[in-house]
Amino acid sequence: MIQLHITDEISRLRAVVLGRADSNGPVPSLEVAYDPKSKEHIKAGTYPKDQDMVAEMEAVEAVFKKYDVTVYRPDTIKDYNQIFTRDIAFVIEDKFIIANILEDRSREIEALQHVLEQIDSCKIIEFPEEAHIEGGDVMPWGDYIFVGTYYGQDYKSFITARTNQKAVKHLQKLFPHKKVKSFSLRKSNSVAQDNALHLDCCFQPLGNGKAIIHKEGFLLEEEYQWLLNFFGKENCFHITKQEMYDMNSNVFSISPDVVISERNFTRLNNWLREQGFTVEEVPYAEIAKQEGLLRCTTLPLIRD
Repeated sequence: MIQLHITDEISRLRAVVLGRADSNGPVPSLEVAYDPKSKEHIKAGTYPKDQDMVAEMEAVEAVFKKYDVTVYRPDTIKDYNQIFTRDIAFVIEDKFIIANILEDRSREIEALQHVLEQIDSCKIIEFPEEAHIEGGDVMPWGDYIFVGTYYGQDYKSFITARTNQKAVKHLQKLFPHKKVKSFSLRKSNSVAQDNALHLDCCFQPLGNGKAIIHKEGFLLEEEYQWLLNFFGKENCFHITKQEMYDMNSNVFSISPDVVISERNFTRLNNWLREQGFTVEEVPYAEIAKQEGLLRCTTLPLIRD
């Protein structure tokens, strides 16, 4: 049996589900693309190829193996995008929460049946139909659960708005002993530079009390300020609009002092090393074209 245990974003990783990219199917049409960044690459003819993304994910798997992390992979569903496992489920404490995601992606969880079978069924939780939530918006952090959301009346008009207020309330009900702190994110269906698809696209807590943050990703100044005060301004690495677009905040911690990052994030990676982190650099620029990066492709199951 898998004994789930996740209380934060940084404790030593022991088991993880890493997505797969070997059978994504043909390049999607513009009408069915889920986010503005994918649309840009479809239009430009630069949409990522399966073999390039497979190579990138193998590089991440090699890092996990180096650190003795158990890696699970979804079963292959032919012609189906299964890269972003963080969207479909997340773990808090010893609960495996199946996300309530876009209808078109509902088959992804079926490919994790071999993992689910190893988890105590009473620890597997599904959200009510009307409570929309995706793992990229949910960050357990000690006594807190940070959640990205969108409060606007026009929520339904944004395919990029993935977690609603009902889900935030449901999370608080599931974890009454935690402080669920929500952050309203800036959304755009058409301009990738203006779209914080999930909380991990504009914010990421790290070990040693540090964090990566993009101010413009937050709709409300006071919510951004709250994070700044919580971590301390001097501990926050501010990323630019371009760096947010390139997904600089979507790195992944294997432990409090080891971070997997994209090899092209020169400014960030230099800063991380200055702060005493070991940075495991991998190529992930092709996967980034679908508006997701390292945190999006990983679903941690066990951290110490």
